[in-house]
Amino acid sequence: MSEAEQIPAPAPVLDALNGTNGTDALNATAKFVATTEGTALAYGSLVVMALLPIFFGALRSVTCSKSKNASDIPETITSRDAARFPIIASCTLFGLYLFFKVFSQEYVNLLLSLYFFVLGILALSHTMSPLMGRIFPESFPNKQYQLLFTQCSGESRQELLNYEFDTKNLVSLIISSAVGVWYLLKKHWIANNLFGLAFALNGVELLHLNNVSTGCILLWGLFVYDVFWVFGTNVMVTVAKSFEAPIKLVFPQDLLEKGLGASNFAMLGLGDIVIPGIFIALLLRFDVSLKKNSRTYFYSSFLAYIFGLGLTIFVMHTFKHAQPALLYLVPACVGFPVIVALFKGELTEMFSYESSQEVFPGSPRLTSFPTVSGSPASLARSMDAVSTVTGPSPYHRRPQPSPLM
Repeated sequence: MSEAEQIPAPAPVLDALNGTNGTDALNATAKFVATTEGTALAYGSLVVMALLPIFFGALRSVTCSKSKNASDIPETITSRDAARFPIIASCTLFGLYLFFKVFSQEYVNLLLSLYFFVLGILALSHTMSPLMGRIFPESFPNKQYQLLFTQCSGESRQELLNYEFDTKNLVSLIISSAVGVWYLLKKHWIANNLFGLAFALNGVELLHLNNVSTGCILLWGLFVYDVFWVFGTNVMVTVAKSFEAPIKLVFPQDLLEKGLGASNFAMLGLGDIVIPGIFIALLLRFDVSLKKNSRTYFYSSFLAYIFGLGLTIFVMHTFKHAQPALLYLVPACVGFPVIVALFKGELTEMFSYESSQEVFPGSPRLTSFPTVSGSPASLARSMDAVSTVTGPSPYHRRPQPSPLM
């Protein structure tokens, strides 16, 4: 469900959430048997954390194009982009697999930690900005700033980075930097989750599907991609175990016994949040375009996501085998809204809806997979990419967590 910087990849990879098979999962938890209460708390918390960026990211996706900051304008994914995504993601995933086989995992993860340290600060700062606007009084001296990097001059000048911010954004940046230092030094699961939630919310807010058909192509393509790489090979499993970065949400199953120092985690990859999330956000914008004061499709797809994620957890624990979450999320998130549209007689209208024209007339087309820049928009898109191609990994020298793909 994600792509790496300059290496596009989809969201399902994240699902590989610890990509372990049933035997691995049992061996990993041999030294620790989670209590019923601990397991329920862990997975319940993961579900709640997954719902937050989808809900609020979808709401923010409706209004983000009104921002005066050009860097916050969402990029639109077309059907061509969606069709290529699983193929490029597969190439990226296999490339990362070879990369970890050739180079030292320790040094690779050190570079990744520094990389995500910068991206995490920017993502968290962008996420906190609206909150800062409400906290500070109107009398607060809020000065405007612009950080601009260009290449060449005159007519051939190209913008490499154009980041507009104000004093309130600086406060957000300082707070985010403190979280970043905490994560870099301690790799604490709370700091990991703060970054992960920020990445997911930015992805849902700023990555826009242009229509429902494109969403179906993307989701079903990643459905096949996810199932193949999880059940057909050990590639995703290997990458997921080797890749250390805040591209997953974690929650300890032994929190009740060990408190904040707990170390036996259940995980959920960001790809399992962002990919269904951008489809749910599209349906919210479709609801808005109908001008009926109703959010039928948004709520039906949102409930479908809850159902699909709950089914994933149920199947995993029933069969004691790691599961790719998109195997259950895609049919639910696509099927529920389509059934609702059939009953309401709006199926044709739903599939003919064009998000980029009706809601965001100035939205640029995603003609190539973006590279990382300092803007919140591009950072969110880059993160959505990285998080999807590379699965999460257990923390260094910590027990293997329970897998939820």
